[in-house]
Amino acid sequence: MSENFDLLVIGTGTAGLSAAHATAAEGWRVGIVDALPYGGTCALRGCDPKKILRRGAEVIESAALMRDRGIVDDGLRIDWSALQRHKRGFTDAMSRQIEEGLDDSGITTLHGTARFVAPDALDVDGQVHRAERFLIASGAAPKPLDLPGGEHVIDSTAFLGLETLPKRIVFIGGGFISFEFAHIAARAGAQCTILSRSERPLRGFDPDLVDRLVERTRSAGIDVRLSTTPASVRQTTSGAFDIQMAGTDDAVEADLVVHGAGRAPALDGLELDAAQVAHDDRGVTVHPHLQSTTNSAVWAAGDAAATRGRPLTPVASSEGSVAASNMLTGAETAPDYTGVSSTVFTIPELTGVGMTEAAAREAGHHIDVRFSDTGSWYSNYRVGEKAAAAKIIVDADDDRILGAHLFGPEYAEAVNVFSMAIALGLTAEQLRAMPASYPSVGSDVASML
Repeated sequence: MSENFDLLVIGTGTAGLSAAHATAAEGWRVGIVDALPYGGTCALRGCDPKKILRRGAEVIESAALMRDRGIVDDGLRIDWSALQRHKRGFTDAMSRQIEEGLDDSGITTLHGTARFVAPDALDVDGQVHRAERFLIASGAAPKPLDLPGGEHVIDSTAFLGLETLPKRIVFIGGGFISFEFAHIAARAGAQCTILSRSERPLRGFDPDLVDRLVERTRSAGIDVRLSTTPASVRQTTSGAFDIQMAGTDDAVEADLVVHGAGRAPALDGLELDAAQVAHDDRGVTVHPHLQSTTNSAVWAAGDAAATRGRPLTPVASSEGSVAASNMLTGAETAPDYTGVSSTVFTIPELTGVGMTEAAAREAGHHIDVRFSDTGSWYSNYRVGEKAAAAKIIVDADDDRILGAHLFGPEYAEAVNVFSMAIALGLTAEQLRAMPASYPSVGSDVASML
């Protein structure tokens, strides 16, 4: 049955859910639609299931690091199918819980493929619904791979659902997905290769720490090939895959090839032109306050929107909330991206917040770069990890912290302290004065400064 809404949300990920609940709480008639199970990428096909699988790899690596330090790990291994069952114990219930929460909030839940048929109308599997406002929060999808044999390559969703783990895996791309999945698979016993087109993978992170991560990745038995572009993927008579490199006779054979070469806004099929919604390959074109530049009834948030925010779950949540607040109040508030950290959950993890050293110099800051090789510090000695470092960027004129870049065990927790400091404009002296639980990784923050 056709319905009319105050707000119709496309996508049930973090951005869409934030906006739907916020507006429904104010009495709006809200609908939400998704062609996939409710929950979006992070909860079902990304961050959360990935980190559950990573836990198995963490246990294996933790024991290996303590070999000859009191831990005998002979025979310790990952039972991949059992680890997958553990993951599904979380993900299988998530969609139902999310939908029940929406129902409890009085939000109409729709299932199906959505496409605009007019500036104020959305077709969902043949049923047209009208609304005063729309929020496009459809997330992102893997970028198309433009190479012969690309149909043989699986995406990150398929990898996270593998019931058995092949022995030889090639990851195409030098980004988050390839590095994180390779670190998991290698600890589960697979022979992993990362093919990075760029000489510098993970470009958003501090290059000195990326170099350390690449070295640590190789020490884990992962073959990292930089400045390497796959030209084709061919299935052999044995059922394996032969990946030929561009500009060379080099090739690598694998039992599985995984797409880790980035994601793009998932806008295909929405028929945005029918709604007069401007968009490009970065997403829906929006004003800083997240309203479409060409259709005032449409808003966008999260990975589907062309904003300054990085494609991260906290950014999507913030943008969804800001969009909802602006719709409710008529304000034109822009999201605040200050202090948002980003982490590559390798083992150990690489994380960063704020300006890199190069960005701070380019912005004209007079900076004090405080670099520490933390591999011998107590917190890392305790767990046996020698590959760790920190680089803190401080404004030399007013002592404010401009950026923090960390590589080491549990540093994804430590970076939250720096995120707070940057968001609040705290100085290095103020942060050093913070009493910290000792001995904890957080207590290293003062020494990093």
